[in-house]
Amino acid sequence: MKRCRWVNEKSELYIAYHDNEWGVPVWDDDKLYEMFFLECFQAGLSWYIILKKREAFRLAFDGFDVVKIANYQDEKISELLQNAGIVRSQQKIKAAINNAQIFLDIQKEFGSFSDYLWGFTEGKVIVNQDDHLHTRTELSDRISEDMKKRRLKYTGSVTIYSYLQAVGLVNDHEKSCSLYPGLL
Repeated sequence: MKRCRWVNEKSELYIAYHDNEWGVPVWDDDKLYEMFFLECFQAGLSWYIILKKREAFRLAFDGFDVVKIANYQDEKISELLQNAGIVRSQQKIKAAINNAQIFLDIQKEFGSFSDYLWGFTEGKVIVNQDDHLHTRTELSDRISEDMKKRRLKYTGSVTIYSYLQAVGLVNDHEKSCSLYPGLL
C-alpha cells in the first residue's frame, strides 16, 4: 500500500492512524471531541507523542467524557499533573476543561458540535487537489477565528487545520497515496 510521505513506515501506530483514521469523515460528537482534545494537547508537540499517550489520556480523562471533563475541579487537576502517562501541562489541562465547557455550549447552540463544525463546509469534504503539504488554509483561519471568539484555547489555525485533516473535513491524502479519494 502506498501512503502519504509523512507516515513513518516503521511505526505501526502511525500506519494504523493513517490507514484507519486520518482523513476519514467524522460526524459523531464523541469522536470529534476526542480528536479536538488530542489536537489541543498536541499544540507545540509532535503528533506521534500524542498518539503514543492516547490511551493514557483516555484513562486519565474519563474516556474523553466531555461532561465529566467540563466539571473537573482543582483536585482532579492536581491528580492529572501527577500522571506521567499524559502531557502534564497545567495550562493545557485547564484549557481542556475550558474547552469542554465551551464544546457543550456549542452543542446547545447548534444541536451538535458536528453541525457546528461541518457547517463551515456545508457538510462537504474538502479534497486538496495538489500535493503541497498545507499547514493552514482560509478555512482553518475562519474556524480558528470563530473558535477563539468563543474563547476556545489552543485553537490556532495550524492546530485547527491538523484537526480538520484528522476528522476528515479536509482530505489531504497525497495523490500517490492509496487512500487518495480518486484512487479508492
